Amino acid sequence: MPAAPQLVSPIQLLERRPSMGAKAMARVLGNYLRALRENRSISPVDAGRHIRAHASKISRMETAHVNLKCRDVDELLALYGVDPDERDQIVAMVERSARPDWWQPYGEVVPDWLQQLIGLERDAHVIRTYETQFVPGLLQTPAYAQSVVRIGHRLASESEVEQRVELRLERQRRMNEPGAPVLWALIDEGVLHRPVGGAQVMRDQLAYLLEVLRQPGVRLQIASYEASAAATPGAAVTYLRFAQGFLPDMVYLEHMTSAMYLDRLEDLDRYRAALDTWSTWST
Repeated sequence: MPAAPQLVSPIQLLERRPSMGAKAMARVLGNYLRALRENRSISPVDAGRHIRAHASKISRMETAHVNLKCRDVDELLALYGVDPDERDQIVAMVERSARPDWWQPYGEVVPDWLQQLIGLERDAHVIRTYETQFVPGLLQTPAYAQSVVRIGHRLASESEVEQRVELRLERQRRMNEPGAPVLWALIDEGVLHRPVGGAQVMRDQLAYLLEVLRQPGVRLQIASYEASAAATPGAAVTYLRFAQGFLPDMVYLEHMTSAMYLDRLEDLDRYRAALDTWSTWST
């Protein structure tokens, strides 16, 4: 189970980050509901009974695995002793968390297991990533991205390929906005030698990597073959680090048709320590 969150009002967090995305807002609200419940020593069973639901629904609400409903949240806040004025403000945040996010127009090409990453990455403080096969998506040129999409979606229509590429480029554009997270990318050396899309596409991609190195919000390291053998896991990792007091960190592990999200403290500590170790072996 994730560690118990601190009792920090989501209203204060929204004041600090008024551009907070819907996914981040849902997690902020879920953390707050859980902190309130645990602070009042109310069990998930009793909280669920109060809103005419099972304890499992309380767990899904608190971990943002289900859309929050204003009535449920208002009733829980009343149970937890939150005053009416604050309840009204938090319920307004619940309404905002249910609004379509920027990536919704691409919904047909965004599987459920990817939505949380896309919805949260812009609200991170630092994104640390290790890639073994391809240049990280947030650093790909359009031509390279198209080649990668075609490799991973061989049966996709031309329209679907274009949508997926455009989504990836839009994610990149949002990383260049004020307040965007720092991107710290560690790339296996083999990625630089793999001619994705052909020689010209690869030359342009490598030139682009040299160009982005000049950007203050990007740190790029290459894990040599020696480092890859000695200190890297052989699998891609994305670590979302959030500002202190905002959200718990999260590790994202992607598979061919699914993904895992880890937020247990012991998992976070192991991956953070591993990324630190891998970085010291890289150039």
